[in-house]
Amino acid sequence: MKKVVLGFSGGVDSAVCAQILKTAGYEVHGLYLDNAGEDARSEAVMTAEFIGIPLEIKDVHAELDERVCTPFAEAYLRGETPNPCIICNPSLKFKSLLELADNIGAEHISTGHYARAENGALYKGRPDNDQSYMLCRIKQEQLDRLILPLGGYEKVRVRQIAEEFGLPVAHKPDSMEICFVPDNDYAGFITRETGYVSRPGNFVDLHGNILGTHKGIIHYTVGQRKGLGLAMGHPVFVVAIRPETNEVVIGENDDVFSTKLYANNINLMSVDKIEEPIRARAKIRYSHEGADCTIRMADDGLLECVFDEKQRAVTPGQALVIYDGDYVLGGGTII
Repeated sequence: MKKVVLGFSGGVDSAVCAQILKTAGYEVHGLYLDNAGEDARSEAVMTAEFIGIPLEIKDVHAELDERVCTPFAEAYLRGETPNPCIICNPSLKFKSLLELADNIGAEHISTGHYARAENGALYKGRPDNDQSYMLCRIKQEQLDRLILPLGGYEKVRVRQIAEEFGLPVAHKPDSMEICFVPDNDYAGFITRETGYVSRPGNFVDLHGNILGTHKGIIHYTVGQRKGLGLAMGHPVFVVAIRPETNEVVIGENDDVFSTKLYANNINLMSVDKIEEPIRARAKIRYSHEGADCTIRMADDGLLECVFDEKQRAVTPGQALVIYDGDYVLGGGTII
């Protein structure tokens, strides 16, 4: 019987994964990455016992702080809007799964992501809940051993399966917040993490004219309209954030659209590098439906993406993920 190490949170997705893998004949070993409170840990333990799988608990508070929390906070100070889950997946979650798999002689690792891993390649899941975007920085050695049981399912069907198995978490709500910022107070977290204190600065237009006073750059992101507190008589938007001058640049709706971006931290899953320009489809945030574009490697080692049509709110710090149909070619970080 083949062994698999499953990232097990105790939620409906990981619980259904465990059942699917057991039904398929795998010997399932759960790994709970403990960065929350006692209640969450106890619930995961009880759910694992109900399903009948062993569960190892790993305290990841220190690793999470070093590899995810600190980079997340520091990115905000640079005027970026990072996605911490994309950072966490290869550097902490999948790393931990692979370490345990090697320790117990397991051939595979698994998570409850809604995407497909087939023959060392990553593909989109079902359109309504595809999470391939979140896996764009996964390392090839992790992908080669990855099983994603939920790739062919929609969330509503997963909850039905949980009911059919009688799982106690069948109707447990999905977690919507960042795990280490449960109160959604990003500014407060950044202050606690870095010691940074928000300093008021100027809202300026594209010509440098002062429009008003902002409460600190960590409170804003590119494309933002609400919560600006500017009486302009019509909707205006954050166009850019300038940490070096402590300015937030304000523009009209058209100013938020652009056709070209550059990305670093490139992770290509199909080839070592892109030799010639390629046609692809790219997403610039998790909720973005994707758009047709041309991708090439620039002279300075950055990845250049030129869209056929203007895209709204290309945001530094977010991930760029490129696709060939359902196949994930790779991704990078928008700069």
